[in-house]
Amino acid sequence: MIRWWRSHSVRVQLTLWYVAAMTLVLAIYAGAILAYVGRSASQLLNQQLRSDFQWTTLMVEQTAEGGITWNGEETIEEHPWLQVWDSHGKLLFRNDVALEQPKVGMDLANLPDDTIVRAPTGDVPLRVLSRRGEIAGRPVVIQVGRSEEAMRDQIRNVGLILLLGLPLAVATAGFGGYALAKRALAPIERMTERAETITAERLGDRLPVGHPDDEMGRLATVFNATLGRLQQSFDQMRRFTADVSHELRTPLTAIRSVGEVGLRGRRDEGEYRAIIGSMLEEVDRLAVLVDRLLTLSRAETGEARLSIEAIALKDLADSVIADLSVLAEEKSQQIVIEAHGTPRGLGDRLMVRQALINLVDNAIKFAPTGSGIVIRVGESNGRAIVEVIDRGPGIPPTARDHIFDRFFRAASASADAAAGSGLGLSIAKSAVETTSGTLTLEESDEQGSTFRITLPRG
Repeated sequence: MIRWWRSHSVRVQLTLWYVAAMTLVLAIYAGAILAYVGRSASQLLNQQLRSDFQWTTLMVEQTAEGGITWNGEETIEEHPWLQVWDSHGKLLFRNDVALEQPKVGMDLANLPDDTIVRAPTGDVPLRVLSRRGEIAGRPVVIQVGRSEEAMRDQIRNVGLILLLGLPLAVATAGFGGYALAKRALAPIERMTERAETITAERLGDRLPVGHPDDEMGRLATVFNATLGRLQQSFDQMRRFTADVSHELRTPLTAIRSVGEVGLRGRRDEGEYRAIIGSMLEEVDRLAVLVDRLLTLSRAETGEARLSIEAIALKDLADSVIADLSVLAEEKSQQIVIEAHGTPRGLGDRLMVRQALINLVDNAIKFAPTGSGIVIRVGESNGRAIVEVIDRGPGIPPTARDHIFDRFFRAASASADAAAGSGLGLSIAKSAVETTSGTLTLEESDEQGSTFRITLPRG
């Protein structure tokens, strides 16, 4: 049953649900109408009996011999069933209508006045009203009655009409429900047809949005937003693949060129050592590039294992200077720390250290020979701050929006900067953001640049 149900389309399922609901509602409605008609017909019959009683008391009278006679024309179709009893249980009178029905005994006459009961008289019961009265001063019990056949015919006719009309109403509801379901699901069919045409090469296509404020419109809007993010991811992946291919091609080409040169002719041991050394330098550069790519990928995908702790930023800056002081000395640069208090930031020590190393390494590359680099630590607005300030040529305004993009390198006169991979700032930003921090470019002009790491206070 479940498999059969699931094998049908949503349109058919909605139609079946609609038909079932309409059938139930119409059945309840028909039952309520039938009950109301039956109750109304019964009440009307009771009112007719009371009217008949008033009328018959005026039309019966006592004869000179002491009997009861009917004072009027006897017509079976118009007059009710009538019996008159004396106080001793003797039947005094039965009209022609009563003579056509089986005799009803005196036991019904012993009921309280105005009691209406059903007396079995064949296939259709007789509804009888008994009341005590007097005829010419003589106490009697008068009974009037009417057959329930007319009432039952009326109820039967109404029931037949409802029974015949129910399938027609259900069929009409079914066709109407199917049409409504088809119209309601038409936007989904259009979205399905459009979605079938969207491939990796056509991620720019979007689903049609008929009415943005209804459920279908919101579904299409959300799906289009998902396609947009997917397109952006594909574009980033393509750019990343192209950039990686470009960056890996340079050291590999250099290794191949050096190897080919080494194979031309015979050389002494010193020349071979120089060739091998040059190849190893390119291998080291390739290893660093791959390592940085792995670090960036793990940081962005959340696979890097974090150990959140309170970090003494002054001590962290000292350790970074100890590692990079040799590079600064090669350019006669001096790295100093400006500490305002003893700030402590909350984050992963290795990630924050990697970010700070990349910032200082960039500062060394871009800053001119003999200049100074400042690492400033402190607090601001309840957050821990680390700033790296260099005296380089600054970042052009057109490049500031892209400096944190991977493989992006602004134009620079520095040979060391030109030899970089363009991953330093990207890795630094990702490393800081994985620990709920931020990395921003605060200032940049001809006098230098200031990068700021902001961390939760530990």
